[in-house]
Amino acid sequence: MNRITQCMHGRGTVSNVMRHRHKPQIDVPGNYLAFLWMYRPVVFWNLTDRCNMRCTHCYNQSGPERTTEGELTTAEALGVIDDLADMGIPLILFTGGEPLMRADIWDLARHARNRGLKMALSTNGTMITPDIARRIKESGIEYAGISLDGARAETHDRFRNSPGAFAQTIAAFAVCKETGLRCGVRVTITKENCHELEALVDLALSLGASRFCLYWLVPTGRGIDSYTRLQLDRDEVTEALSLLYRKAKHTDPAAMEFLTVDAPQDCIHLLASMEEDCSDDLADARKLLESLKGGCNAGTRVANIDAHGNVYPCQFARSPEFLVGNVRNCPFSRIWADTSNPVLARFREKQALFGGRCSVCNYRDLCGGGCRVRAHAAGGDFLAEDPFCFVEPS
Repeated sequence: MNRITQCMHGRGTVSNVMRHRHKPQIDVPGNYLAFLWMYRPVVFWNLTDRCNMRCTHCYNQSGPERTTEGELTTAEALGVIDDLADMGIPLILFTGGEPLMRADIWDLARHARNRGLKMALSTNGTMITPDIARRIKESGIEYAGISLDGARAETHDRFRNSPGAFAQTIAAFAVCKETGLRCGVRVTITKENCHELEALVDLALSLGASRFCLYWLVPTGRGIDSYTRLQLDRDEVTEALSLLYRKAKHTDPAAMEFLTVDAPQDCIHLLASMEEDCSDDLADARKLLESLKGGCNAGTRVANIDAHGNVYPCQFARSPEFLVGNVRNCPFSRIWADTSNPVLARFREKQALFGGRCSVCNYRDLCGGGCRVRAHAAGGDFLAEDPFCFVEPS
C-alpha cells in the first residue's frame, strides 16, 4: 500500500510512529498501523463468495451463482474472531463476495467489537440502505470502502455487469454520510476507466469520501481472463500516478487521503515527485517507506482468510501453491506463527535473489521487488521480475 497523502503531508509522522511502536495495537491510531513492523496482520476476510454482481475483474470469482456450501459456519467464524483477538491483530476487513449478503455479519461484527477488534467493510455499496448503514455503524464497523469504478454510470455499470449499480452506489455514499459512517472510494483502474480518473477523484471529494484508494489489476480469479486486455501500460501508469500526486498535493489531507494498492514500486514515483518539488516532507517520507522494509505486505502485515477458511499471504495470492493452511485444521494464530511454513517464508524473505530487472534495481530495498503474484503469474517463477513495474533500474 502506497500512502501518498501520509508521505506528502506527514510531518511528525515518523516521530509518532516511533512513539506508538510499543503500545498495544488497540491504542494505535489507524493511520500509523501500516508502519509498525509486526507479523500480526490486517486480515482480509472473505466472509462469502456470494455477490449480487459479477464483476469483470473479481479476484474471488464471486457472483450470484455462488452458494453457501462449504462456508465457515457462524460458530466457526466466531471461533476465528476469538483467535484473532487473542493474537492481537490490528484490523479485520470484512469482504466477499458481497459481505452484506452474509446473514450473520452483524453477529460477527458485534462479537469482534466486544473482543476489542477494529473492523472495516469492503462493499459494492448497492445494498446499503439507511437502515443497513445504521446497522453497520452500530455493529462497531468503523469504515466502509465502497467500490466505484467510473465517474459515469455507463462506465461503472459496464465494469460491474450490473445496470443501475452506479446510482445505487452513489446513494450509498449519501446514506453513509447521513449516518456518520466514514467511507471511502475504492477504484480498480483499467484501460476502460483510466481516462475518468480525475473526474473520479473530484466525484469522490463531492461525495464526502475520506479515502481514495486506487487498485491496480492483479491476474487472479476472473481477473486472469481480462488482465491482458485491461491492464495499463507504463505511460498510463505514470500518468495515473502523476495525477494522484497532483491531486494529493492540493487536497487537504483532513478532507481525503490518497493511496494505491498492489504495486509497492509506486513509492518510487512518489519520492521522485517529492524530490522534484523540493518537498519539506521528503526526508520523513523516505524514512516511513524504509520502515516498511520492502514494500509488499503479503505474508507479514497482510493476510487473507477465504470463505472456506483457507489462509493465504494476501487476498490476491490465491493460487493453490500459495495456500498457507486452513483455520478448520489449525488456528490462524498458529498457522501465521509457523516459521517453517514454506509459503510464508517465501513472502517474508526480503533479500531474495530476484531475476530480470529486479535483480539489478537499486530501488529493490524500498519496493521489495514489486508484486510476487504478478511475477509468478507471468511465467510460474516466484522470483521473476514484476512485469507491471514501470521503474527503470538505476
